[in-house]
Amino acid sequence: MSKLQIITKGIIKNNPTFVLVLGMCPTLGVTSSAINGMGMGVATMAVLIMSNIVISLIKNLIPDKVRIPAFIVVIASFVTIIEMLMQAYVPSLYASLGVFIPLIVVNCIILGRAEAFASKNGVVDSALDGIGIGLGFTLSLTAIGMVREALGSGSIFGLSFADSGMPLLFILAPGGFLVLGYLMVLFNKVAKR
Repeated sequence: MSKLQIITKGIIKNNPTFVLVLGMCPTLGVTSSAINGMGMGVATMAVLIMSNIVISLIKNLIPDKVRIPAFIVVIASFVTIIEMLMQAYVPSLYASLGVFIPLIVVNCIILGRAEAFASKNGVVDSALDGIGIGLGFTLSLTAIGMVREALGSGSIFGLSFADSGMPLLFILAPGGFLVLGYLMVLFNKVAKR
């Protein structure tokens, strides 16, 4: 598999949100706006890339009995670093994402990629896999956030295009499920072409 195929596979064929249906808790919890979706996606992508690299480097040093706990320690370390950086440099985004930032530690996307890819491949391929899966997740969350924000508050990335009269449903949890479902169908229909 070529380096470009590793990246595009993570964006399209193994898209964590629309194809693999992983990471639904942050997907539905933070995508009430495009900036929240993008922020969560970028934070997850950073953790995914860094943890994939480290796990690929230490995979032969970890005994099988403690493989998963060791992966979680690596992931938790990077989540802590990202959380502190967000709190220091983007406090408003940090506040709006709230509890979902520490939950990146147990995000099945990251642990799944550590187990399925990084523990079996080299450093460069593992980093590229992190980039591809991370981009797929970020683009998915951003798209869901954009649609929910546009339909629920009449704005995209905070730029208003409608003053009032937007149905609040799309900002709330049921709207998240509706938007996710319709975008999932659309994505899979287009991706099969």
